[in-house]
Parts: sequence; C-alpha cells; structure tokens
Amino acid sequence: MNSCNLEVKDVRLGPTALCVSSCPEEQLDTLEDVQLFAHTSGSFLCVYSLNSFNYTQSPNAELLCPRLPVPPSKSFPLFNRCIPQTPECYSLFASVLINDVDTLHRILSGIMSGKDTILGLCILALALSLAMVFTFRFITTLLVHIFISLVILGLLFVCGVLWWLYYDYTNDLSIELDTEWENMKCVLGFAILSTVIMAVLLVLIFVLRKRIKLTVELFQVTNKAISSSPFLLFQPLWTFAILIFFWVLWVAVLLSLGTAGAAQVIEGGQVEYKPLLDIQCMWWYHLIGLIWTSEFILACQQMTIAGAVVTCYFNRNKNDPPDHPILSSLSILLCYHQGTVVKGSFLITVMRIPRTILMCICNALKEKQHRASSRCVFKCCNCCFWCLDKYLHHLNQNAYTTTAINGTDFCTSAKDAFKILSENSSHFTSVNWFGDFIIFLGKVLVVCFTVFGGLMAFNYNRALQVWAIPLLLVAFFAYLVAHSFLSVFETVLDALFLCFAVDLETNDGSSEKPYFMDQEFLSFVKRSNKLNNAKAQQDKNSSRNEEGTELRPIVR
Repeated sequence: MNSCNLEVKDVRLGPTALCVSSCPEEQLDTLEDVQLFAHTSGSFLCVYSLNSFNYTQSPNAELLCPRLPVPPSKSFPLFNRCIPQTPECYSLFASVLINDVDTLHRILSGIMSGKDTILGLCILALALSLAMVFTFRFITTLLVHIFISLVILGLLFVCGVLWWLYYDYTNDLSIELDTEWENMKCVLGFAILSTVIMAVLLVLIFVLRKRIKLTVELFQVTNKAISSSPFLLFQPLWTFAILIFFWVLWVAVLLSLGTAGAAQVIEGGQVEYKPLLDIQCMWWYHLIGLIWTSEFILACQQMTIAGAVVTCYFNRNKNDPPDHPILSSLSILLCYHQGTVVKGSFLITVMRIPRTILMCICNALKEKQHRASSRCVFKCCNCCFWCLDKYLHHLNQNAYTTTAINGTDFCTSAKDAFKILSENSSHFTSVNWFGDFIIFLGKVLVVCFTVFGGLMAFNYNRALQVWAIPLLLVAFFAYLVAHSFLSVFETVLDALFLCFAVDLETNDGSSEKPYFMDQEFLSFVKRSNKLNNAKAQQDKNSSRNEEGTELRPIVR
C-alpha cells in the first residue's frame, strides 16, 4: 500500500497486501489515474471492498488505496510482487522483500531470474560432452596428455576463481541482503569442496601417470568394438530425450500436488489459501516413482548397449558384423527382459530410499545441537549407503550383460556375474578401473568448464538472487549430461571384459573351441596382466629387501 515508505517490523513487511492482475508500469499521480488504470487493465489497486467506481468519491479513499503517487513497478520472477522501479523506492523495497520470503522462494527466484543463463550453460555442457565423446572415439597418446593437462588447468582455475569470489565477498562492506550472505557461504563451501577434489585427483593422476600408454590401447580396443555399431554413441540422445520428457511430466504433477487446495475468504475480506495436506503428503510416493522410473530408463539404455556389444562379440566372422545389433538388442529387451530391468532398477530404488530418509534427518537436525558421535554415525551410514549404491550399479550392469549372453532372469544373472567376476578379477580389474578413472576425468573436465562459465555469468547479478544454488544445479546437470554420453564407453568396457571372462571359461583357444575374441584384444589383456605381475613382483622384492636377510645357522 505504500511501497516507498514500507511498514516494517523486524525487517519484515507489514500485514496488508493486495492481489492484482498486473503492475502499473507508469506512475499514477491521482485517484483518477488509479481508477482509469483499474478500468483499462482490470487490475484493482484499492482494497477489495471498495468498488472501482467509488475510488474518487469515497472519503476514506486515501486509507483504502495506495499512497499517492503510485510509482511505476514491474513484477519480479516468482516473488509475485510489484517492485517499484524508481531509485529512491527500489533499494529499500527489494531488501525488505527478499529478506521477507523464505529460503526456498529465494532459491526458486534465482533459478527463474537466471533461467536464460542456466539454459545457455546446459547447452554448453551438452556441446562439451559431445566433444569429449569424439575425443575418446579418436583417442591417441598426445590427446591423453592434452586432455589430462586441460583437467589440471580446469581444476586449478575453478578453485582459484572460487577463492577469489569468496575474498571479494568478505571484503565487500555493502553486503546487506540475506541472498548475499547465502551466496558467500555457498561460495566458501564450493571452494573447500573443489580444493579437496582437486587435491585427490592430482594425487591420483600423478600416481597413475605411467599407465597412459596402456589406457590408449584400452580405448582403441573399445573403439574397435564401437566401430561395429557406431550408433551406440548416439544412444544417450534418445535416453536423454525420454528422461527430459519424464522429468517435465514429473515436475508438472509435483506442482499439482503442491498447489492442491482452495482459496477461502477470512475476516476482513482477505483471502487465505488452504492446502490439502493429505494430497501434499503423496510427494513421498511421487519421489519413489521419480527414482524408480529414472533408473528404469537408464537401465534400458545399459541393457540395450550390453546386448549390442554381446551380439558383436560372439560373432565368429569378424569381417561380417551382424545387421542392426542395436535394434535387435532393443527388441529382445522389450519382448523378453523388461522384468529383468524392472527388478534391477527397483533394487537401486530400495537402496536409495533409506539414504534419502537419512539425508532428510541430517538436514532436519543440522540446526539443532547434537553430539559429535551422532553426527559421525550419520556420516558413516550415509557413506555405507553410497558405497552400496555404487556396488549395486556395477552389479546390475554386469547382470544385464549376463542376461544378454545367457538369456537368464535377473537373480540368476546377478549370481553368475558375481561368480565370474570373482574368479577372473585378476585379468582385468586394474586396467578396467583405470579406464573408468580416465572417463571420470572427462566428466570432471565438462563440469569444470561449465561451472567456470556459470561463475562468470551469475556473478554479474549477485545481489538480488541466490545464484549459488542455480550454479550447483548447472554443475549437476553438466555431470549428468557428461555421464549420459561417456557412460557408453564404461558400459562397453564392462560388457567387453565380462564377455572376455565368459569366453575364457567356455573356450580354450584350441581348434575345437576357439576364442570369440580377436587377437588384438587377447594380446592387450596379456600385456596388461604382464605389467601387473611385474609391478607386483617388484613390490614383493622391495618389501623383502626392507625386511633384511634372514640369518641361518652354520652347518659343519
């Protein structure tokens, strides 16, 4: 009612506020202007009980209508408020308004006001992911060195920018809004987290630097398998499109659940919204549906890729690859193995539910004082659930490959895959792990460049929006897109090594039982095993030298 001289109590807005259909974009100097604006736009600026025809006739119009002159204003995204645009009114109104709303609305406001920037960064992440796919497709030793150098530079650059932003915030004496304080705390958290991740990755890169040549050979073998079915690289596009469609539908249903209710008139002619709590509590059921369906869609992609790799691997005539292996694998999945994928995705969902509940409990207790022992227990439980979730993902992937080989159900395939991997882990565990590590560095590179672009874009308008959460959302989306595309190489690697293990168990390389693998793949595995054995022998000799020579009795 008086946007230039707000009624403020404890840095909060006064109780009187009116719902209007649009904000006055030009200054209204008299009650006649207010009345004309109401008749032309249908937006009534006075209290609901006063008819618009009585704006100029009522003796109490000055108390029932906004203080004149009414400044020009515009609607701020998601706050649903008319913010005055005149310099003398804007600063006070914006600071009180932003401090008045809760954290969730400030976060959503930051997302809505920066939606164009977020969309641009998502497109950048998509382009970088496609570039990484083609880099791994035509990888060489020089490209690996350039790639690792870019990862190191990206990590150092992002860490440096984050710490510089935190220093800039701490030395900015004009910080008055809650959004700026929240941005400063989030920047500090990002800086510490990125520094820890950078230190761990730099140590791992230094320790594993001697395996670069072997990694190049590994990806050359993988690319040879992909070349028999090159459309595998575009499989994530269809998966990504289906996921986007499902997530948009899921958000629409969530908004319907969150806004289920009715508006009721209370005392004084004001309107209060009464939500239907029983329907809103169904968001737990909706969340389980999100996890299960998302995992089901991703599992279908893994099953399709594994089936195509199995079809090409167990083909005797390598010069004549099978026709349409992807379509054949997809048809087999839809006709025979949907139950297998449903079981695998449900197993992941069952493991995710207690982890989600545990995270909610930790967030609820974060504000309360509790002992360090309880915090340690929560963190240990969360770490155990995370490790179990990663192991189940790996086991599911191998179970899908075993299903594609033998055509068995999920439980039987999971048992067979666990047995095969346990018996043949010495052949390919280390080299497969290092290949997965290089692919993970590719995902880190995509996230680093996307986050750097987000830091530069969001920092220009940091006062009126919580941009740290949108930046985290962009980083998560960038990692998700990079994972969706680069996971093709991970899936092909895991499927190839499992097929290799099955080939070793069922064949011996003789003329009666020849191997299905080609000689290049067999020689690569032999070289990697030879390297691992030499390293193990070197470690054993060094430990024996450290212990010293054992003294023996003199025999006469």
